[in-house]
Amino acid sequence: MAARKHILVLLTLLTAACTAEHDGRALPAPRSSSPASEGKAPSTKVSAVVDGRTVDLADGTRARISLLAEPTSCGAAAAREFATKTLLGKDVSVTSVSPGEVSLALPDGTDYALAAVRAGMLRTAGVEGGPLTEAETKASQAKLGLWGQNCSDSTAPSTVPPPPSPCVVVYRITSQWPGSFQADVTVRNVSTALIDGWTLRWRFADGQTVSQMWNATVSQSGAEVSVTNAGYTALIVADGSVSIGFNGAVSGPNSVPESFTLNDAPCTTG
Repeated sequence: MAARKHILVLLTLLTAACTAEHDGRALPAPRSSSPASEGKAPSTKVSAVVDGRTVDLADGTRARISLLAEPTSCGAAAAREFATKTLLGKDVSVTSVSPGEVSLALPDGTDYALAAVRAGMLRTAGVEGGPLTEAETKASQAKLGLWGQNCSDSTAPSTVPPPPSPCVVVYRITSQWPGSFQADVTVRNVSTALIDGWTLRWRFADGQTVSQMWNATVSQSGAEVSVTNAGYTALIVADGSVSIGFNGAVSGPNSVPESFTLNDAPCTTG
């Protein structure tokens, strides 16, 4: 009985020791790992910016940022400048999406793709709905970034308007009788340069042939007609004109040629 009392006393003392305060403070409970810290994306630095959606990371990896379209030609410089200011040398959290494709988050948690689209620097790619689509719509409506520069379709090749025509040609049938006709052709220089020597060309559509010409010399190969100035008609001053005439043969319709060139430059018709 005495032994049993001693055992109870010892158990009581041990229990008291385990729950006693240490230097007047309660002993802290052991900490467990935080699930949030265990799942956090790895952090690294951006060492170089290739373009608005492509960066080099500190470990030498080149990564393309997911859900962003290729920068447009006229918006590429602004997109790269935005990426440089936002990412270069900064700590970012990297989440792999697919090989070579990642999502980047800034230290304050801002998603870079969303920030770039919201600023109008880049368009989305492969996105249907959600915050990115909403941000792109708002940037477009507000004319931000590339939307204000009309860059949305600038990947299409630009067209250069042709130079103005240097000449106007008036072709007029003055008389016609069975199998033959007569015509006048006036060439006007509407450029600012002096024309010194010229060749006028056109194509007949109805089998017409030139039999005689004045104020110029003519050669014809099939439907193709080539007319070269005479010595006294070589010069055509700016806003000046020269006229030639000819007799021709035709059977059936006698339509007016549709187009003319002067020294291989297209002329308008009057």
